Amino acid sequence: MNTSGGRTRNRRGEGGLLRDEIVAAAERILEREGDEAAITLRSVAREAGIAAPSIYAHFADRDAIVEAVLDIAFERLRQLIVDTTGDSHTDPVEALLAGCHAYVDFAMREPARYRVLFNRLREGRPELKLPLRLEDVPPRWRSRLQAFEVLVEGLSACVAAGRSASTDPFADATCLWTSMHGAVMMRQFVPGFPWPPFDETVDALVLRIGRITG
Repeated sequence: MNTSGGRTRNRRGEGGLLRDEIVAAAERILEREGDEAAITLRSVAREAGIAAPSIYAHFADRDAIVEAVLDIAFERLRQLIVDTTGDSHTDPVEALLAGCHAYVDFAMREPARYRVLFNRLREGRPELKLPLRLEDVPPRWRSRLQAFEVLVEGLSACVAAGRSASTDPFADATCLWTSMHGAVMMRQFVPGFPWPPFDETVDALVLRIGRITG
């Protein structure tokens, strides 16, 4: 038992638990402060109730913690979309619309986490060959693009059902994703503009860019 007033040390074999606590602390800071810059080794250690040097047993530096937060957030986004587009929708267009609404709802409900997902500056970006293929994306980012793959599959299902005139679901899904991201960011950065209802905007983007027919 720890009698020094600090955090009780994890028992042997519980290092994974401490790692999870560190990531959870960083998530709480991001949610509370709304800014990735608030995540520092000191702030995370203070939030988790541990000594800062303890972090190095699990993360090389502050950026490694942020990357772990990103991995969790991307998986949360993917699972949200999968749950929304599940067996409750027999119409592929309804499923596609539901998934896109889930995406923008996540972005608007968790703006700080969303900005970290897609606005964070990254070093060493690889040169991708044209034409772009998902297979050319670096492995770590390929795993983080599973929510996008759900979007491609959703639009492909519309094509297969004769409900979309798209001849390239990957390209059209890319345009749709880009447009939704732009709509989200514009609303966050220009809040005083008389934007139309977001639900209507999302529906219009899906129907037009997804080339939905019938």
